[in-house]
Amino acid sequence: METIWLYISIGAGVVSIAVAVFLFFWVKKQDPGTERAKEVAGWIKEGAQTYLKRLYISLAVVAVILAFIIAVVFSFDFSQAAERSAVIIPLNGISMAVTFIGGALCSAVAGYMGMAIAVEANVRTATAANESLNKAFKLSFYAGSVMGLAMVGLAIIGMSTIMLVTQSADLVLGFSFGASALALLAKAGGGIYTKTADIAADLVGKIEVGIPEDDPRNPAVVADNVGDNVGDVAGMGADIFDSYVASVVAVMLIGAVASDGLSMYVVLPLILCTLGSFASLLGIQFVRVGKNGKPGPALNFGTIITTVLFAAMVVALVLLGDLELGILWATLVGLIAGVVIGFTSDYFTSDNYKPVLETARVSSSGSAINIITGFSYGLISIVPSVIGIALATFLSYKLAELSGVQGIYGIGISAVGMLSISGMIVSADAYGPIVDNARGIAEMAGMDPHVIETADVLDSAGNTAKAITKGFSISAAALTVLALFAAFAEVVEAAGFTINLSLQEPIVVTGVFLGAMTPPLFSALTMLSVTHNAFDMIEEIRRQFREKPGILAGTEKPDYATCVRLAAQGALSSLILPAFLAVGLPLLIGFILGPNALGGFLGGAIFTGVIFALFMANAGGLWDNAKKYIETGKFGGPGSEAHKAGVVGDTVGDPFKDTAGPSLNTLITVMSLVASLFAPIIAAFHIF
Repeated sequence: METIWLYISIGAGVVSIAVAVFLFFWVKKQDPGTERAKEVAGWIKEGAQTYLKRLYISLAVVAVILAFIIAVVFSFDFSQAAERSAVIIPLNGISMAVTFIGGALCSAVAGYMGMAIAVEANVRTATAANESLNKAFKLSFYAGSVMGLAMVGLAIIGMSTIMLVTQSADLVLGFSFGASALALLAKAGGGIYTKTADIAADLVGKIEVGIPEDDPRNPAVVADNVGDNVGDVAGMGADIFDSYVASVVAVMLIGAVASDGLSMYVVLPLILCTLGSFASLLGIQFVRVGKNGKPGPALNFGTIITTVLFAAMVVALVLLGDLELGILWATLVGLIAGVVIGFTSDYFTSDNYKPVLETARVSSSGSAINIITGFSYGLISIVPSVIGIALATFLSYKLAELSGVQGIYGIGISAVGMLSISGMIVSADAYGPIVDNARGIAEMAGMDPHVIETADVLDSAGNTAKAITKGFSISAAALTVLALFAAFAEVVEAAGFTINLSLQEPIVVTGVFLGAMTPPLFSALTMLSVTHNAFDMIEEIRRQFREKPGILAGTEKPDYATCVRLAAQGALSSLILPAFLAVGLPLLIGFILGPNALGGFLGGAIFTGVIFALFMANAGGLWDNAKKYIETGKFGGPGSEAHKAGVVGDTVGDPFKDTAGPSLNTLITVMSLVASLFAPIIAAFHIF
């Protein structure tokens, strides 16, 4: 029966990708608009493709080096260290290296597919906005769905095929490590790129010379729009792909330790993902803007419908499949917690509620008050999400145990329950940067003011959708790494090393402190990269304005290519230290200080990583929408003192929400995967 489910999962993945391909070509058939609009869109498309090509070439070199190391290391037999359980068998190094490359490749393809449709959909959405908001919304959301469905399809096919061919959860772990390693660098690199350009464009354009956000006279405006595609689409796609796969592999590893061979406990997370893909396919059909013309409620309604459909499918699976009720309760706990946490992010980042409105109101008192207010609400926003994560952890553990299922397995299933509807969640997220680009193209191409107004309405909903997705994915990552943490302990114990993670042990406390410092350090490195690169681009923009007065007069074309090149070079050169923190530091801790210290390290990193990620994502989204709310004419509107303060706050929030924040959940996932993957070797090293 388990084998049959694997075939069904592969079929579901194929269907998901087929629908994504169909929507891709449907979007391309839509009207791309005027020659000027197509010219502007062409600059953005060329810049995005050039950067991703350079990024993926660099990442391919890194992947090959890591694959070679994995092939060599896992060719040794560590089974003599102690008796080992069935899941910790001597692995073939070549097989592990191949699955690692497969995970990295699937992650890259998912990101590239999202970028490919985004650069086609942006100009078509702007053109459709000239006709109606409904048509523009439908086009942009279906384009975002290409990303969501392709990501889910590739993940399910990859994991199911490996299990079908090898029946080894360890090799799926290699697949997950490949996806995570690429995702971390793609997300961090894309985030550095996009915020470099965004900050430079805003500070010089809006503050110094007083031109609109997407004014074609700004030399950084094309780089800014390119950044939306390489950071918020391609990078985000790789990021969610990583979390999606990691949640499944965590449960597989725990299930493999608790049972022999290809059991239902090993295959169950893939079954849940299969049901989630069907629920997402159906839920996408319900996303429509009603007569009120509000895209935000339409996106939320699609998420709720998808959640209900998935829950009904899980109930049927458990009852008809005669599974333990603990599976059902853990899945539903994760699903409900994910939705609640996501909508909590909506409260703190939407301009319908007090945090954003209050931050916009006090901006008339200057930048300092704007930043303090947004910062404070960002800290408060942590509370409901952390309570939700804590409740999901406790309830899924206890409810699973009461029903005869291993408690830590219940936590893992809870994370899978959160991420199973990723097809719908990512579709709503990818919609955001598409409509943001559409707004930029509309302004750069000189379209009618009502087109820009329509695009602003779409864009505001997109910012909130991105904030909801970030809260959702960070929370799921928290549960995922808790399950991976348990899997790490199981693997070490199975390798013959008696692990002790008591806080009374000095070596464990040492590891906790080292782990706790890593997410803040990672955040600082990525944001300093943004400020360093933005400084260089600001000087370039000022140079162009100074040496070519005709640019601001509208008689001379800016040099967009130089800003695009600066952003790309700065992003790629900034990835070395973050990569070391994610992959090298856990290995150093493990080999030098031992498995107990590494366990403490993971615990410290998980707790501060989740806190920082939630704070940064919500505070950044809040500052962004406070600025946009002022730009609608409130509190003095564009050009007012409140607006200038709002721009400064948004500039601070940009690297929070689009660079450091969303990269942190990938960081802690990568570190947990590295620890679990190399756990047998680390344990054997210290036993000998």
